[in-house]
Amino acid sequence: MSDMAKSSVVPERRPSEAEQKWRKDVLKTALSVSRDRQAVFTTVSGTPVERLYTSADLPDFDYKRELGNPGEFPFTRGIHSTMYRGKPWTMRQFSGFGTPEETNRRLRYLLQQGQTGLSIAFDLPTLMGYDSDHPLAEGEVGKCGVAVSSLEDMETLFRGIPLETVSVSMTINSPAAPVWAMYLVTAEKAGADSKKLSGTLQNDILKEYIAQKEYIFPPAPSMRLAVDAIAFAARETPRWNPISISGYHIREAGATAVQELAFTLRDGIEYVEWALKAGLSVDDFAPRLSFFFDSHNDLFEEVAKFRAARKVWAHVCRERFRASDPRSWRCRFHVQTAGCSLTAQQPYNNVVRTAVQALAAVLGGGQSLHTNALDEAWALPTENSARLALRTQQVLAHESGLTEVVDPLGGSYVVERMTLEAERACYEYFERIDALGGMVAAIEKGFPQKEIHESAYTYQRAVERKDRIVVGVNEFFGGNERPVETLGIDEDAASEQRRRLAELRNRRDEAKVRRALDALARAAAGNENLMPLLIECARAYATLGEMCDVLRGVFGVYQEPGFW
Repeated sequence: MSDMAKSSVVPERRPSEAEQKWRKDVLKTALSVSRDRQAVFTTVSGTPVERLYTSADLPDFDYKRELGNPGEFPFTRGIHSTMYRGKPWTMRQFSGFGTPEETNRRLRYLLQQGQTGLSIAFDLPTLMGYDSDHPLAEGEVGKCGVAVSSLEDMETLFRGIPLETVSVSMTINSPAAPVWAMYLVTAEKAGADSKKLSGTLQNDILKEYIAQKEYIFPPAPSMRLAVDAIAFAARETPRWNPISISGYHIREAGATAVQELAFTLRDGIEYVEWALKAGLSVDDFAPRLSFFFDSHNDLFEEVAKFRAARKVWAHVCRERFRASDPRSWRCRFHVQTAGCSLTAQQPYNNVVRTAVQALAAVLGGGQSLHTNALDEAWALPTENSARLALRTQQVLAHESGLTEVVDPLGGSYVVERMTLEAERACYEYFERIDALGGMVAAIEKGFPQKEIHESAYTYQRAVERKDRIVVGVNEFFGGNERPVETLGIDEDAASEQRRRLAELRNRRDEAKVRRALDALARAAAGNENLMPLLIECARAYATLGEMCDVLRGVFGVYQEPGFW
């Protein structure tokens, strides 16, 4: 095992004097608001909100200093001066199931329906770095996303889709680098210019340790893989976002809005610090960092969370990391409506929930949006439910008037107060995590995991006591619901994938595969960037499982310690 696999050494973290001053100013402004009750953002159970908000709730609030104009630092009101009047958000529905052929048909269908970006869901074996014919893949192939085990599968997945003109997002984390290598070779073989490719690789391993738990390797080598992708993208794919720092899964695991905000942005700080330690210049890669947030039911809370995210990140990049390029200060983010809010009971209520959450995402100024389908508490979306979810976005974009005004809730007493509260609580979490030695160290100590655990428990108790009403679940029962049509996954998908893999292994050049995998192993044991080696493995048609097995052999496999 390499030294990197054995150690989790994190870079020294020392906020600049400018950032420390900014933190104190923020705390002073927020704390000048009365502290006779706990802020609404610190709980998930709904700490009482004031009946009325007035200017008295914003003492010493300088609108010009705090807000600025859209497109100007600190970007509280939006990262572009014209926002949606210049260009609507990207409508990017999350899709993937069964075989690559089946998902390719769904992707083409959604593009025909007016979707403007693709977002790929991979099945559990792929997410865990296993091929479809691995014993641990049994029963999971194609169930929660598309099965991709080789370059051949990736080529089939994107057949007939113009990769130079369609933005592609791939939700993959621990094996993100080898999967992205397959995508890059697919684009190369299709004649696409890598400089013109646009899209996003999720590639956020920290949130896996915190919430989703789809990790393979220990934290240090996992961070190396993430940084390798960031460095490679800065050189080779200037329009590609090599990481999507994700709060979505943190929120879905039970975090409050402010925990989602703070843990996500602190993850972002961690990636920047590790990239700087690897020798990168902040302005070479920070403009392509992107974020991914959840949009839940409390509309004003969510809008304030999104606005606070932009403001905090702008100050962090400018003061903490001394980035000089204004593009580095901009917090660009994708939003997905809250899957955890969807209910199997009275599933048509989910259409309304999704519309409210999408409204919050748009009012909050997101750059792209996925709207969940009404049947996702039951199964993967059908064509009909996926189309309705997309139509929800299109109605908001073209019929509601939302795109005509930038940050229409800006200046609202309640929204500005909530934005300040979110900002204050976010910096307080930063202080606690910095004191633990950074986010990797905090994760190894179980800090964010325990915080989310407590929040999830508090929320569930509130639902059980009916302190929080979930329509159709703990209140407002009755009525005849029409049965929900669900999408069935062809059980032959697994056998088809196994057959294709066997054929691929029979006809590929095994000597070429072996040379590429051996070179990958040697590089993994050293310090060079692994992306070029992974690309050579993909070109040789080495499978995802084979590449990940090589890395497992060098890095080891992570097992989370018991924290409770």
